[in-house]
Amino acid sequence: MPNIKTAISIEKPIFEEMEVLAKNLKISRSRVFALAAQEFIKRHNNMELLKSLNDAYDDLPESEPIVAEMRSSHYRMVKDQW
Repeated sequence: MPNIKTAISIEKPIFEEMEVLAKNLKISRSRVFALAAQEFIKRHNNMELLKSLNDAYDDLPESEPIVAEMRSSHYRMVKDQW
């Protein structure tokens, strides 16, 4: 897969932390940013999935045990991702 170069502006403390992380992981700074972007996209997609599932259950009465259980289960899957 071809790589694409891009320029971004970030706050200096974030840049410095990424530098340290790249050195500690022994990977390039570009790789750290790529991994961070992949993780962000994954988390965003999971939140979108949770929203879609919640929307699908919205038409069911909250008193239905399966609805409460599923919402709780889905929330636990993504709650620590943001």
